[in-house]
Amino acid sequence: MDIRNLLFSLKTFVAAMLALYIALALGLSHPYWAMATVYFVSHPLTGATRSKAAYRVAGTLLGAAAAVATVPPLANMPIVLTAAVSIWIAALVYLSLLDRSPRGYVFLLAAYTFPIIALPAVGDPSNIFEIAVIRIEEIVIGIVCAAVVGALVLPAKVAPELRVRSAAWLAHAAQWGSEILRGSPSASVSRHHLAADVFMLEQLIVQLSFDAESAASIKIARAVKDKMMMLIPLLSSLDSVLRALRGHPKGIPTSLLQSLNEMSHWLANYSEGPRRPPSELFPAYANDATGWHGQLKRTAQLQLQKMATLFNECLALQQGIDNMPNEIARISQLPSVGKPLGHLHYDHTMLLVNSALSGLGVFLAGVIWIFSGWENGSSSVVVVAVACCFFATIHEPPPVALRVLRWSTVCLMVSSFYLFLVVPHAHTFEELVVMLALPYLAIGVLIAQLGFNLIAMMLAVNTALLANIPSIYDANYLGIFNANLAHAVAIMFAPVWAIIVRPIGSSVAAQRLVKATWLDLAHAASRRASTPNRLGPHMVDRLGQLVPSLAAGKSKLASDGFEELRLGFSVVVLQRAVATMPRHTRRPIRRVLCGVARHFRATLRVGHIVAPPSMLKTWVEDAMTQIDHLPTKLREDAFSALVVLRATLTSRTGTSAGKLNHDD
Repeated sequence: MDIRNLLFSLKTFVAAMLALYIALALGLSHPYWAMATVYFVSHPLTGATRSKAAYRVAGTLLGAAAAVATVPPLANMPIVLTAAVSIWIAALVYLSLLDRSPRGYVFLLAAYTFPIIALPAVGDPSNIFEIAVIRIEEIVIGIVCAAVVGALVLPAKVAPELRVRSAAWLAHAAQWGSEILRGSPSASVSRHHLAADVFMLEQLIVQLSFDAESAASIKIARAVKDKMMMLIPLLSSLDSVLRALRGHPKGIPTSLLQSLNEMSHWLANYSEGPRRPPSELFPAYANDATGWHGQLKRTAQLQLQKMATLFNECLALQQGIDNMPNEIARISQLPSVGKPLGHLHYDHTMLLVNSALSGLGVFLAGVIWIFSGWENGSSSVVVVAVACCFFATIHEPPPVALRVLRWSTVCLMVSSFYLFLVVPHAHTFEELVVMLALPYLAIGVLIAQLGFNLIAMMLAVNTALLANIPSIYDANYLGIFNANLAHAVAIMFAPVWAIIVRPIGSSVAAQRLVKATWLDLAHAASRRASTPNRLGPHMVDRLGQLVPSLAAGKSKLASDGFEELRLGFSVVVLQRAVATMPRHTRRPIRRVLCGVARHFRATLRVGHIVAPPSMLKTWVEDAMTQIDHLPTKLREDAFSALVVLRATLTSRTGTSAGKLNHDD
């Protein structure tokens, strides 16, 4: 077991017990919220804990303000109040899904803080302000304890972790590049994880600012991410060109094949530090770029050079994240450093549906509580609200819901054991700490484990709710049992609701992602495209969002997104080229772009990939005659884009289209 995870678990437990002690000493009504809050905001990285703490305070204040404003006028209309809570949750969950950075935590917290404060006050709305203040105190105590302990006890900085993760990403990308050069197949899920992980780095970059690092460090970290994003379409394009060469009757020339093998070896050792590849890896094909075979060879050469340069830039930037003084001044002069990656893709329809289903689940639980007359039903609705908010953020709910059900059963058994048989024997706070150590240290370790974070946080909250510490010396065991039963029912309700209303998981969302890409390509290639530059980030982001469906293996997608990615970046380059060309020379490239637009409009109409225009080969050849007068870099980019576009489009529908590639 990783010693860092054990240390994190121990630090979190110390902070939780400190928060519990303070809440008990102040006589707060629900001290377990202070303890549970520590587990909500704690993170193995100190900067991440600080960011979650800051956003949680903001979210708590927002939710408390909404409760204070809403409960008094609606207290005598429980159905209306329940509807207001549900609408609030749906709206705030939607806003949280729109912001995939840690800032989205503000809205998620505000979503379920409202019912936490509002529902227990229904019986006595005159005390809503006092209840809100107490809840804020309990939550802020947990936040402060988590932040203080995390900062004082062996703090873990974000910058070293960011450097390690970016190095792992580059190693994975180098492995994929090496497989492409050797002609060995690569796993599509791994390629998609590269796209997803680029955007995961953005969360670490946001958290980096909470470590009080210099602005230059954050600038470099963002530049690393931008360069990584550029590597994905470049490697994918090189893959398509080399596949076309291997499928061509003339095959790959011996000299180029030797260069590919040498370049593969260079990639295997690139992590030793930025270095220039041997010049012999790039034999000159400038005079041999006629015919389809020559064009493919020339494009392969250009892309090999770009790949080597880009890998060197990525590695230099990555090594500069944590090496401040000398590296920053040099690296910050590189092009595109510090430009934040924007234009993420949002499927607003699916986000609205998932948010509305969360609110509907809370409303249904509230209606059951109201009409059943269950005394402790309000606390169950609170638990449902918290769980539904978290399930809305999950792409593939059924597997997670089943795990939550299993773990919730374990949680109920452990909590009942502690509540009735163990904790009542604690006569001092020290004895209570010892008795709580075993389950909560285990939960802390789970929080630090990839894939178990959500389960562990729900376990922390549910265990705290079920083992209601102020009630352990209460002789009213029937009341305790009734309260715990309400919590147990709520714990089971949320995952069952997720399974019922979202049984297909991310399959529909994945199909919509693919179709959204087709639509974007049709618009970007047409004359109506006004902002083609945002197409690239959109498409890389969609690749990352396809990961859950591809990993689950349930979705039969028309495309995995990588062919569209290559075409999208080719379209962007050609649109840039057209913008710099005289009007009388634009027609051939415009015709190629219109052919791409027509292809994707036809694909959208039928819902599956169709054959490209039959005249594509001729159009590409005509377009190549018009790029000679472009600036050198743009000319080479446009040349490669035309070749990649033809190679990708004519390989999408099998051998009939593939004939276009073999008639030099």
